[in-house]
Amino acid sequence: MERSAGRSSSRRRRSRPVLGGTLAVATAAALTVTGLVSTAQAADVNNAKNAGFESGLANWTCSGGSGATVSSPVRSGTSALKATPAGQDNAKCSQSVKVKPNSTYALSSWVQGGYAYLGVSGTGTTDVSTWTPGSSSWTKLSTSFTTGANTTSVTVYTHGWYGQAAYFADDIAVTGPDGGGGEDPGPVIPAAPAGLTAGATTTSSVALSWNAVSGATGYKVYRDGVQATTSTGTSATVTGLTADTAYQFSVSATNAAGESVKSAAVSARTAKEGTGPGPGPAVPKHAVTGYWQNFNNGAAVQKLTDVPADYDIIAVSFADATPTPGQVTFNLDTAGLNGYTDAQFRADIKTKQAQGKNVIISIGGELGTVRVNSDASATAFADSVYALMQDYGFNGVDIDLENGLNATYMTKALRQLSAKAGSGLVITMAPQTIDMQSTSGEYFKTALNIKDILTVVNMQYYNSGSMLGCDGKVYSQGSVDFLTALACIQLEGGLDPSQVGIGVPASTRGAGSGYVAPSVVNAALDCLAKGTNCGSFKPSKTYPSLRGAMTWSTNWDATAGFAWSKEVGPHVRSLP
Repeated sequence: MERSAGRSSSRRRRSRPVLGGTLAVATAAALTVTGLVSTAQAADVNNAKNAGFESGLANWTCSGGSGATVSSPVRSGTSALKATPAGQDNAKCSQSVKVKPNSTYALSSWVQGGYAYLGVSGTGTTDVSTWTPGSSSWTKLSTSFTTGANTTSVTVYTHGWYGQAAYFADDIAVTGPDGGGGEDPGPVIPAAPAGLTAGATTTSSVALSWNAVSGATGYKVYRDGVQATTSTGTSATVTGLTADTAYQFSVSATNAAGESVKSAAVSARTAKEGTGPGPGPAVPKHAVTGYWQNFNNGAAVQKLTDVPADYDIIAVSFADATPTPGQVTFNLDTAGLNGYTDAQFRADIKTKQAQGKNVIISIGGELGTVRVNSDASATAFADSVYALMQDYGFNGVDIDLENGLNATYMTKALRQLSAKAGSGLVITMAPQTIDMQSTSGEYFKTALNIKDILTVVNMQYYNSGSMLGCDGKVYSQGSVDFLTALACIQLEGGLDPSQVGIGVPASTRGAGSGYVAPSVVNAALDCLAKGTNCGSFKPSKTYPSLRGAMTWSTNWDATAGFAWSKEVGPHVRSLP
């Protein structure tokens, strides 16, 4: 789902420079003439300062305020650079580095995310750069350069590219003879963490958080004096505990130099059995799902109680990732929502549930970075989502991960969550069209893996362009055929009709492309459920138990005068 109003197809772009042609020839020639090598000598040092961004942006300058340090993802230590291109700014971050004249240096950086460039200027010989079009994991960029006879400093830089996603950089190195600044000092044993607090608890887990410690690269968490888990961030969830039992927790900080003394201990008691949120209202046979925005992107700002009764499932968008892989939390955007308080929000959840509605927490969205790709992260996901259900009273979870999903571990996570929450758990999914083209896709596999506990898959029939239907023909988005022929893939691919919904934008401003009028949504519902009002594609059979429809978002629906829900809501309820 998009936090922005939509992507413009006419956004101004610049051509991407290619490391080839004259520059590549010149660079190659320089390498040949001077005998440049990228292998550093034994006495060489890393002349870059704050190379791992452990001291924030000290020694670095980023154009237009585009740079910031983040705690995740990091390649080493506790911080990395995140720089975000915007408009005419390519998010260039640079540092002046002291070097020796007539010397050879190896230049490298680890990068992740969008287009990332690494280069050096002011060498006095040939300036060089290298780049990658982006990666979902850490990738090393490397090059080398020589300095001129009078060169005592160079400018090392990273930057992204116009209109592309943010990039991350870590562990930048300018390795060669000491230019006079020396190498950053090695690590010392960090101080003990402060601010350790216990947060949400379940019958088998306790969530902990603490303040970051300068120079720490990780943390060890102790339960009653015995190490229970580790973390690279400032939070962790200790699992495998006994219900209604008191525990003491402490935490230490670690780095290459060693481990700190333990923090002051805190006590926490796990929840009693049977204290979970309990089953929520039954989801209607035919249901409408709407995403409620916990942020202001130009759509109408709403309280939960502003959401019309036409919506049966309200997906609160979105949970936030924590530094612990797989773990999520929720932070109400009180400022962005015109002073909507946490107490009001919690009370409004109960009000909606009393009206027979299910309120669930959505994970992901267009910018979401929650990754469940290991047993530990699957457990952290299940524990933290269940903790939010206990804390706020959410009835379930929506999976809207648009930046990748691992079927093996997401299945494990949702199975664990189901075991905790019980049969009343609501699980919805909002994959993109490409995710549901084949049963071999990770999203489709996940849906089939949890078919016995899955409520509904509301695929996003927008922002995708043309796609294949179940008959092998290509259909253009924005048509009734696009909706019906793509829904047919899920219906014939193993999902029960009651687990299939049609997801569309509530208005033309709700997505970059793919908007259809409410009447087209209703026609598609009729075609699938009753075999009427079809376009050129007509399924071979009808699916009268089809679940219904979904929209992004209730806020964009409100902005358009609730035209979508007023027309689609009653029609969904009228299905056979």
